Amino acid sequence: MSVQQGQATARAEDTDPSSASSVSSEEPAAGPTPEAQSPETPETASESASEAAERARTLEALRSNIGSLSTVTLRRLDSALPWYRHLRPDERSALGLVAQKGIASFVTWYEKPGNPAWVMSDVFGTAPTELTRSISLQKALQLIRIVVDTVEQRVPDLAAEPEQPALREAVLRYSREVAFAAADVYARAAETRGSWDTRLEALVVDGILRGESPDSLRSRIAALGWSSKAEVTVVVGAAPPDPHPAYLSGLRRTTKRLAEDTLVGIQSDRLLLLLGGLRDRETALVKLAPVFGDGPIVHAGPAASLVDAGPAAQAAFSGLAAARAWPDAPRPVAADDLWPERLMAGDDAARRALVRAIYRPLTSSSNGLLETLSAYLGLGHSLEATARSLFVHTNTVRYRLRKVTDVTGWDPLVPREAFVLQTALVAGRLDAGVGGADAAAPRSADRAVL
Repeated sequence: MSVQQGQATARAEDTDPSSASSVSSEEPAAGPTPEAQSPETPETASESASEAAERARTLEALRSNIGSLSTVTLRRLDSALPWYRHLRPDERSALGLVAQKGIASFVTWYEKPGNPAWVMSDVFGTAPTELTRSISLQKALQLIRIVVDTVEQRVPDLAAEPEQPALREAVLRYSREVAFAAADVYARAAETRGSWDTRLEALVVDGILRGESPDSLRSRIAALGWSSKAEVTVVVGAAPPDPHPAYLSGLRRTTKRLAEDTLVGIQSDRLLLLLGGLRDRETALVKLAPVFGDGPIVHAGPAASLVDAGPAAQAAFSGLAAARAWPDAPRPVAADDLWPERLMAGDDAARRALVRAIYRPLTSSSNGLLETLSAYLGLGHSLEATARSLFVHTNTVRYRLRKVTDVTGWDPLVPREAFVLQTALVAGRLDAGVGGADAAAPRSADRAVL
């Protein structure tokens, strides 16, 4: 009975027009309406085909004119850029190849514009790395400008009038990509060169400190680009504990204003500067003090050249190690002013320097300078006691002490310099043996000095 009722209801719904209308209103037909459809008209298809044909003709014209564009570009480079005419033949050839590759790559890019990442390798891949040293980025951009200008001037000959704006826009976009690629090439070359120069600089500094043969040092120094022919000053001190990333570049800018050439070496917690052609030495050394960390700063030299700077560097490091024995030392202080401290620390070079610069000139001089100095130092720096000990007048003692200053460069009336002179007497007597040239000095003075 229920099945028959359901069939009857279904027949009623099929024949009821109001029911059909309600269903159609609730469930509209899927798909776009005829008004929403916009089929391609014959005019639109004709315009697209015409644009494609114009672009194809332009592309064909570009392909057939690559040679002539390259020839005109090379002529303009030679006439418009004076530096281009003075290049070596191999450099001119490399730059000409870059220009030709740039034009050929533009044709490929114009056909299929897309990701420009390949521009760097396609245009600059054939150029030797050394070209970035002889040709600056500014000159490279001048070359790119000539190439772009040459192609842009030939646009009316290469494309029909409707296609010319698109071609000009393509030239400008491509020139932008080539300029960025050139900047990237030079940036990478600078980073590589900077890393190499830093390693080479460290090798040169290490070779100078270890006293390597002059021939090997000269080749490395030449590769590093050291050009100064002036004397070299060595300055050592503590390196800053936590130098910021721009520390080295700031240090080089500072030294560039004060010297002709600079080598920088950072060895653990120590900073070493090799300064060629230091201008206004005393003032420059004071201005360099802030680039060092806390603690003493010692300078040595000047050496005749960078190759000969090894002994000066060793003296500076020896002075740095011994400087703590002189708390009131100036900052910076000369390594020669630290002769006594260096001698007591076991520096044989300081001992030899004291004997050579002070003791031997005094022994070879006349007027009893060595005897007078020994007595003066041994008798508590008293002029009267020295005069009585030597049976001379006090003015005679003063005169002889002034002569000591003239002969050695150290003034016995200044306490610190008197200490240097006294150390020189000790070193000289040990070198020559007790009972040598100054045996006539009073015994009390010998005891005091020794």
